Amino acid sequence: MEKDVTIIGAGLTGLSAGVALKRRGVSFAVLEKSDRAGGQVRTYHEDGFAFESGPNTGSGMSEELMNLYDLLSDQCQIEYATKEAESRWIWKNGKFHNLPSGLWGGITTPLFTLSDKFRILGEPWRPKGTDPDESVGSLASRRLGKSFVDYAVDPFLSGIYAGDADALVTRHALPKLYELEQNYGSFIRGSIALAKKAKEKPKTSGSSAIFSTKNGMEELPKAMANFIGKENLFLSIDDISIVPDSETSYWVVKGTQNGQPVEIKSKEVITTIGSYALPSVLPFVDADDMSKISNLRYSPVVQVAVGVKDSRPLKFNAFGGLFSSKDNEDFLGILFPSACFVNRSPQNGTLFSFFMGGMKKIGITELPDSEIENKVLKGFHQKLKFPAMKEPDLIRIFRHKYAIPQYEKSSEDRFRTVEKLEKQYKGLHIAGNLRDGIGMGQRILQGTLLGKEVLK
Repeated sequence: MEKDVTIIGAGLTGLSAGVALKRRGVSFAVLEKSDRAGGQVRTYHEDGFAFESGPNTGSGMSEELMNLYDLLSDQCQIEYATKEAESRWIWKNGKFHNLPSGLWGGITTPLFTLSDKFRILGEPWRPKGTDPDESVGSLASRRLGKSFVDYAVDPFLSGIYAGDADALVTRHALPKLYELEQNYGSFIRGSIALAKKAKEKPKTSGSSAIFSTKNGMEELPKAMANFIGKENLFLSIDDISIVPDSETSYWVVKGTQNGQPVEIKSKEVITTIGSYALPSVLPFVDADDMSKISNLRYSPVVQVAVGVKDSRPLKFNAFGGLFSSKDNEDFLGILFPSACFVNRSPQNGTLFSFFMGGMKKIGITELPDSEIENKVLKGFHQKLKFPAMKEPDLIRIFRHKYAIPQYEKSSEDRFRTVEKLEKQYKGLHIAGNLRDGIGMGQRILQGTLLGKEVLK
């Protein structure tokens, strides 16, 4: 079989590239190890609940994202989070507190110490840092104080990266935060300046930057796969490897499907898979170069969907609640999807997503299901305040060994090596969440841009 482009991986990045290529009329094939497209994005419907085993939400309204939903509007529609999603909770001293969103909230909240509240007031006049590899924890502590790190930054990073604030490099993990200090000299001054710019721009059709897809996030990759077409999508492909053919300048992609050999020749190849899978897929790459890519650490996460058909009189009008690693709790966070999106639970019920593990609690992810469930039930009563006699109507456990890549100090070497290999091997593109961000919007943006640029 011969194609112009071969894509490895049918997650959001690979599917986005495929959609862009299909629109250009370029011949392509998408190869996927699993028996379904969508990667970690998957929605389950059970007993009146619609719950995710992977990402619950996306953020970032890029032009590419909006165009994708417009293109697929007959099959899926974007769903913006409700106003409740604007409220975020942080656990401290036995209860949840609202995460402050402004300066006044920052100096009145019980989350931060008095001395750090004074530090917040003095933040605009603090000198900017000079270390390009400064961690998020170090940067935030320097500008705002340790309690701000403990009860704002640390939980926030738990929710995004399930990572360690002192290991994640700011300019890679949170580039917008890094740019606030570098471009404006201050988080507060930068936020004010950006808010003024936002007012001058025309409003988008969405009311919130937080989004999902109507009837569940998986509707999006399903629609993308349908658009690409079965003839271009090859599932259950094992033992994938890519080698350059020096005689023809083509790339040869080999694999097996149901024990039968598969071989595709193409002018260009795009890999979108995790860095841990690349050594076997790209066997021609020098071992030293590959080690600078494959050493990327991934945070393991256990996600538990918990449904209650009737949660009255308790109310959970927020995006969710997060926990500080300082308090040594079992959970990274508990999201409230049914408060943010419609039809995620029965009318009087609530759907929760419990998250456990992460870089600081890897051991929890290795516990058997029975112990995971016991911890969740304990949290259900102690953290969410359900009475002792009340039990959930639904508990489903999902494990992700390679959930979230960690953009740590090794990232710069990884980015440089990827760039070097792409220059060295014409037609090779190494993509996916090992670079360019981890969010759904960033995955779609990267894949779309690749699909537009290859073969040019």
